[in-house]
Amino acid sequence: MSPRSSKRSTYTGSKRRLVLAFDIGTTYSGISYCILDPGQAPEIRGVTSDTRFPAHEQVSGASKIPTVLYYDREGKMTAAGAEACREGIYETATEEGWEKAQWFKMHVRSQRGTTMDFADRLPPIPAGKTVVQVLADFMQYLYQCARAYISDTHANGQVLWASVESDIDYVISHPNGWEGYQQSQMCEAAALAGLVADSDLGKSRITFVTEGEASLHYAIRNGLSEETLEDGHGIVIVDAGGGTVDVSAYRKRVDDGKGRFEEIAVPQCHFFGSVFVSIQAKIFLSELLSQSSYLEDLDHIVDQFDTTTKLRFRNDSEPQFIRFGGNRDTDPSCGIRFGQLKISGSDVANFFAPSLQCIISAIQTQVEEAHNPVSHVILVGGFASSDWLYGQVVKALADKSLMVIRPENYVNKAVSDGAVSFYLRRRVRTRVSKYGYGAFYSINYKDSDPEHRLHDERGSVFVSATGRKRIRGSFKLMIPKNTKIEERKEYRSSSTYRFAKLETLKKVQADIWCYRGRSHHPRWKDEEPDMYSKLCQIVMDISHVPYKTLPALGKEGTYFEIEYDYILYYHGIELKAQMAWRENGVEKRSPAQVVYDPND
Repeated sequence: MSPRSSKRSTYTGSKRRLVLAFDIGTTYSGISYCILDPGQAPEIRGVTSDTRFPAHEQVSGASKIPTVLYYDREGKMTAAGAEACREGIYETATEEGWEKAQWFKMHVRSQRGTTMDFADRLPPIPAGKTVVQVLADFMQYLYQCARAYISDTHANGQVLWASVESDIDYVISHPNGWEGYQQSQMCEAAALAGLVADSDLGKSRITFVTEGEASLHYAIRNGLSEETLEDGHGIVIVDAGGGTVDVSAYRKRVDDGKGRFEEIAVPQCHFFGSVFVSIQAKIFLSELLSQSSYLEDLDHIVDQFDTTTKLRFRNDSEPQFIRFGGNRDTDPSCGIRFGQLKISGSDVANFFAPSLQCIISAIQTQVEEAHNPVSHVILVGGFASSDWLYGQVVKALADKSLMVIRPENYVNKAVSDGAVSFYLRRRVRTRVSKYGYGAFYSINYKDSDPEHRLHDERGSVFVSATGRKRIRGSFKLMIPKNTKIEERKEYRSSSTYRFAKLETLKKVQADIWCYRGRSHHPRWKDEEPDMYSKLCQIVMDISHVPYKTLPALGKEGTYFEIEYDYILYYHGIELKAQMAWRENGVEKRSPAQVVYDPND
């Protein structure tokens, strides 16, 4: 793959705008941007100059900065990004009692679907801080870097920045496995950082895109061959990053002539990124050094492995070295001579093995489950720059008739560039649902129905306030799992709200649940209680909706009733909701709020 020029549409807006894309990675982060000038073709750029990220000359790779922060004893941020990795920072931090924040993105992960138990191996969030506060500090740092770069490198840059800084649109990428609650945490962090106002209007300036979909947009703009796209075959995108490996499958739609794509398999997210190679190395080295005085230097040795040995590893038959000290540092019993620790290449290969096995298995699963044949695999992400990883993936897939491609220029900035491309032109309009989505209802009990009698025995039958015998826990499936969802296609559910006092006519809520089991037609919660988890709550204002007065029911006398529908649809990857009702025979609608469950 190599960059290719393509015809770009001009921006038709009436005023200049700035789009900033933040790829906040587990180990490294990146910024891309686009200045939208009326009548001009948009150009995607990256904040790449070494001089714009403080101390960036210490870090290899011109377009990424370390996702690292330091805090002093009072909780004030003292260093960020490349500054936090400069020479001598370790000694300063130790002397001053600073706390290091790294890999903090992993603390935002979904609590469900994790592929391994690693929480106890993650560096903790600094004392007195929440993960949202740490994210906010880092977002503010990225914002300042972007402002400095744009102001310094563009003609009349300071004037340009002043013209757009109050109305910036942000695109934030996240792992395939993140859902609404994780998005809400990122919104909260952006507001805390001062990037947007802490309001619905302010947060509407933030757009989310999965890392898999952003990588697809990057590949399209950077040389994915037309032959690959035009035959209707699918492509698997593997974004191998620091914390996660995100695997997605797409194909170009050959029926619309508009260059649009569709997702053809349920996207995957696995916690086996490059940090887990370092975790395996730390486990090995802690045992190797257990009887050595150099055990106290374990974290420093692992850091040196992470930034040098791991990156250049290519051959498992040759010894590997970790330089961490000076010529006087020697302990032959554990392979340390002249400040270098020697380990075998086969041991380093074993550090990579769990992640490598996960990637190969995920690709094979994606190919098997895709709705269309797959012909190409595209590797992007910082972890994909490992020659050992790339070579082993190619070798493993050689007999699968799959061509493995790795973009030539900046595989580690694919996500931030692709996020801007996603903002400019959303190519994916059909996605595949990861789970079954629906809601629980109570239904009228029928004594003649054996299934109803079974649920009566299970204790699911109750008598409602209106005196009716009903069964709780009936699941209405709105969106089946592994179903192609067209963007903005509406999924509607009808409800009736009965109440006894008009002063309670304010708001109603509807809980939306995920079904994570294997059944294609789940019906009852008590049949597989562990397979259901609450996704979100739809909150609707009903104070303006007309109501009916019902005759006396049950013990409470007169009741009132409102009939309404709530409507779910996707805008991009974000779930949206509306409320609908009929008034004088005409359907009317109003927005509904989506509130996510923090346990997801």
